Amino acid sequence: MPSGIHQVEMNIPIENVWSFVSDMNNWAPLVPGYAEHEILSDRQSTWKFRGDVGVIHKTVDLKIDITKWLEPTTVCFDLVGLNENFKGDGYFKAKVINGRQTEMTGYIDITAKGVMGPMINSVLRTLVAKKAKQLTEAVANQAAKMETVAT
Repeated sequence: MPSGIHQVEMNIPIENVWSFVSDMNNWAPLVPGYAEHEILSDRQSTWKFRGDVGVIHKTVDLKIDITKWLEPTTVCFDLVGLNENFKGDGYFKAKVINGRQTEMTGYIDITAKGVMGPMINSVLRTLVAKKAKQLTEAVANQAAKMETVAT
């Protein structure tokens, strides 16, 4: 199962981290390869990504279902491919280090299914870990920028 996890320490109170990650519109555009997204409900959206794996260029449509909102610490989600045979899940979790410092962990797991699944998963192993790190750092950086603007 291709997965990636990454932790960052942020000089932002946990409430401000929550304010950012509790709105999918804030972090959907930060996903590497982002093309567009559409909010279907407060717990469901569709996302479109463009990805390059070597010489192969793909556009992947995913449906994201939020499975848990636990303020101010946790956003969990499931994902399923709409035009490709993918399934997975992920989360953002935050914990207080001290009053103004928060540790945030981003995790994603994506598994290709079907006949081509084993071959695709071998490529995804490295790619997903890299993308999880990029997304977690992008969310942390953007939340920090919004924190600076708000103060």
